[in-house]
Amino acid sequence: MAEVDTARIERAVHEILLAIGEDPDRPGLETTPQRVAAAYAEFFGGLHVDPLTHLADSVPIGSSEQGVPATSDAVVLRDLAFRSVCEHHLLPFVGTAHVAYLPGDRVVGLGRIPAVVDTLAARPQLQEQLAEEIADALQEGLDPKGVLVVLDAQHRCVTTRGARQERSSTITIASRGALADPVARAEIIALI
Repeated sequence: MAEVDTARIERAVHEILLAIGEDPDRPGLETTPQRVAAAYAEFFGGLHVDPLTHLADSVPIGSSEQGVPATSDAVVLRDLAFRSVCEHHLLPFVGTAHVAYLPGDRVVGLGRIPAVVDTLAARPQLQEQLAEEIADALQEGLDPKGVLVVLDAQHRCVTTRGARQERSSTITIASRGALADPVARAEIIALI
């Protein structure tokens, strides 16, 4: 897949400025197309990255002295800040991700989970879809016993236009395996 075409974005932003009745060459707007293009390259850079690459260096968890797998009951990462762009209005949504998994026979460095979230968020998205994609990537990349993803975000398309609900947020949940069970999921949500 090709990288983000910043020159094309610059031309499009120039046209948008003309379309709203602005002078794209006036002071203050003269470099706006370049700034928007750079921002879009960052916002949508995840389109060109496979999130599973972040999980490729998982490690076996080993065994205890009794030969039993030495597993943690759960790995929970809370309060991971993320930002994405709503695919309906191309406006940002920002929030917090909470991610948990029940290790199978492999674990991954804790910094790899936020990298998966960031990669998948750096695409035109729906929050519901983002939660599912994070859960799917963790399930595929780590083969855990269970996965739980909770996203809590504010959408600029809701807070700044239309309904203009400035304090509203949206929570979405995606679960896999053992954490699809409501009782097991409730225990992890209580930890979050």
